[in-house]
Amino acid sequence: MVFAYPRTDSRPLRRAIVPIRRNKNGTFSHWPAPAASIAGPDAHSDPLSRHCSDGERMRVGHGQRDLQLVDERGAVRLHRDVDAVRLGHAHPRVVKAIEEQARKFLHICGSDFYYEPMVELAETLARIAPGKGGKKVFFTNSGTETVEAAFKLARYHTKRQHVIAFYGSFHGRSMGALSLTASRAAHRAHFGPLIPGVHHVPYGFCHRCPYQLQYGSCGIECVNVLEKVIFRHDVRPEEVAAIFVEPIQGEGGYIVPPPEYLPMLQELCRKYGILLVADEIQSGFGRTGKMFACEHWGIEPDILCTAKGIASGMPLGAMIARDEISTWPDSTHGSTYGGNPVACAAALATIALLEEGLIKNAAQVGPALKDKLTALKSSHKAIGDVRGLGLMIGVDFEDASQKPDSKLRDRVMQKSYQKGLLLLSCGESTLRFCPPLIVTQEQITTAVEIFASAVVEAA
Repeated sequence: MVFAYPRTDSRPLRRAIVPIRRNKNGTFSHWPAPAASIAGPDAHSDPLSRHCSDGERMRVGHGQRDLQLVDERGAVRLHRDVDAVRLGHAHPRVVKAIEEQARKFLHICGSDFYYEPMVELAETLARIAPGKGGKKVFFTNSGTETVEAAFKLARYHTKRQHVIAFYGSFHGRSMGALSLTASRAAHRAHFGPLIPGVHHVPYGFCHRCPYQLQYGSCGIECVNVLEKVIFRHDVRPEEVAAIFVEPIQGEGGYIVPPPEYLPMLQELCRKYGILLVADEIQSGFGRTGKMFACEHWGIEPDILCTAKGIASGMPLGAMIARDEISTWPDSTHGSTYGGNPVACAAALATIALLEEGLIKNAAQVGPALKDKLTALKSSHKAIGDVRGLGLMIGVDFEDASQKPDSKLRDRVMQKSYQKGLLLLSCGESTLRFCPPLIVTQEQITTAVEIFASAVVEAA
């Protein structure tokens, strides 16, 4: 969720937060700025600055309010950059941690030599990750690298080849992670053959049940189908190494499964000795009002995949596995830059801030945002569903026949942008609201007001 100055041109919006063009000479520049400048006499004409003091409008990169003065367009942005900047831009404590570590040393390969920030972060992640008992941490540079590591570890430990993932899932774009990803065919086109032995089944999505059943009388068919169909006709459970699942699907449409779904999935894994791998790259680190989303259901995954919000925008990921699973010997897997000391310092500062109150803020402000968005359904019939936990909320658009309406969704996204609110799409017809965890009640009120007017104009 981003606030910015409205554009004065009519060029279609893709996904750029600050639109950039390529010039004829090969250089890049921003699109022309609107007539009103942030420091000019009409500075209060944009939707956000009407609600901000002069001091707030002129602050650059002070993460406590996530307000930032950006380029010649005079844009003021409230956002979290594809969910990586979890605390807002340039939080002073994160910046301080980065600066202090950078003055000591920028990099040593953690595969060869240990250093304090990496050890401290590994201990912290082992402490906060769900589940009892000891854990081991492998550091990466990104979410897709984390998933690759989990894929390899699951096969190595179990000595099984097959894995199961879900339609609508997004686990990354490198070859192993891409083999698990199934949110869009475009992600996979022309890259085949992908990794063999990957099987996909529909995710638990009650609003548009893939089995045309009703929650309450369905018996959670979306889990039962694994034993009834997949293990019967496709692959024996004794050959399955792992099930990769997002506790809340991200790119698939911000889908929250039914309450029984994840516990039943965990029980099924325990029954057949299959590893449960929770991909919390989007949903982890306070996004849903708990440190990790799987805590809402009491799930204890065998392997936990993390990245994005772990280090406030610094490139870092981590695979956290139970001791008895992380059995591979030295040199079986490694990374030159994974667990970079500067990124680890940023992560330690980020986690401290989350534990000091920002997770609580997500748990308090998130339901208020969801309630405000849900209230729009009564006056906007095109809003078919509002779903989510904490500050991970999706608004789904439908046509008159209750089918996904991606065209309307895109028009609402464009109108919102023109009014100063930036949202990203996901799934077939969903817009996602996932502001930084420092967001306030006043800011979400402003966002919903802008959004409501955009829906009216786009309809």
